Amino acid sequence: MIVQDVINCLENFAPTSYAEDFDNVGLLVGNTQENVTGILVTLDTTEAVIDEAIATNCNLIISFHPIVFKGLKKITGQSYVERVVIKAIQNNIAIFAIHTALDNAFHGVNDMICEKLNLTNRKILIPQSGTIKKLTTYAPHAEAATIREALFTAGAGSIGNYDHCSFNMEGIGTFRGGETSNPTKGKKMEIHSEPETKISVTFPKHLESQILEALFSTHSYEEVAYEIVNIDNTNQHIGMGMIGSLDKPMTESDFFNYLKVEMETNTIRHSAFLNKPIQKIAVLGGSGSFAISAAKRAGADIFITADLKYHDFFQAENNIILADIGHYESEQFTKNLLVAFLNKKITNFAPALPVGRLILSKTSTNPVKYY
Repeated sequence: MIVQDVINCLENFAPTSYAEDFDNVGLLVGNTQENVTGILVTLDTTEAVIDEAIATNCNLIISFHPIVFKGLKKITGQSYVERVVIKAIQNNIAIFAIHTALDNAFHGVNDMICEKLNLTNRKILIPQSGTIKKLTTYAPHAEAATIREALFTAGAGSIGNYDHCSFNMEGIGTFRGGETSNPTKGKKMEIHSEPETKISVTFPKHLESQILEALFSTHSYEEVAYEIVNIDNTNQHIGMGMIGSLDKPMTESDFFNYLKVEMETNTIRHSAFLNKPIQKIAVLGGSGSFAISAAKRAGADIFITADLKYHDFFQAENNIILADIGHYESEQFTKNLLVAFLNKKITNFAPALPVGRLILSKTSTNPVKYY
């Protein structure tokens, strides 16, 4: 198995196309064609994690947070980021970061929090928009069906439970070449005129390269005319945060004790209790102050997140409880999620990773201490 095999597996789970624009996801260090000797899964890539990878003979680190977030103008070892990159390169260790791609995945970070809290009726809190694209092209009528099927096979034509392929004789046109044009592969003709069929398909944006490859490999024209446009939509299965419900309501004090146990934290910063039962719960792992309004609109009794500032708590306005359980604490089970996923999928690779070479990091990377 090579690094690219593992990347392909992760892309099927949480496509990096759906990561936030500000993020830095994907392969940060290393060669996609390197044979994998072992995989170490971690929340953060610190120097201690690199040492753990060396000790366990793992040359691929799957990290939730990207060690390289902002651009590096020099790599001299003066910062912990630079030292991590240097040590990884020196020891031929690849680093892949998944971060907000997994935040936005339906069965990602926030679903894991819901799982820990046994929430039902889970829905995305802030659905992502612009996740669907539309391809329009023309092809000779005789080969249009073949092209359409190739596009279907590549993943086009079906979004959710709906068929999104248009294939009909409306708008038939003709292609007319110039004196030196070669419209058909392998053929040279001075003038070419034949009926064309318009083909329009929609597809998830992360499949764009596969869709175009299918189009080019089946279309007979050397220069294929096509248009791709973004469709304004909100995707109910991709997005930030999640909201769900407890089977039975709990008192505020009982729920906070439950939250401490399930999320393995002893400290919760929160807004004032409202003396109301808690049942509908919104969650967002990591820094989530931007989602307070969404949690309120969704009618949540409590919003569980991290990194809330002093003034953020004023937004509770006596109609929701805001609970900050800590950044690390809210995301700490993410590495377990990744290991569980890879354990199920990795056996499909040939040659497979040797038994026992998928390792959950034992290094604690929480930089925050409590006195």
